Amino acid sequence: MSICPKNKSSKSRRDKRRANWKMTPPNLIKCSKCGALAMSHRVCKACGSYNKREIISVD
Repeated sequence: MSICPKNKSSKSRRDKRRANWKMTPPNLIKCSKCGALAMSHRVCKACGSYNKREIISVD
């Protein structure tokens, strides 16, 4: 079997396939300790806490 296509794909068909490659904004949640927006399941950059516990000290 060869990898060459039998027929030419039109520009619209090609571009319809590529239309779903868009970036989505990250899901931000409020930090339970300081209320700042942070990514879920990650340490808050503002206060350094995760799951209401201080993980890193932020100056």
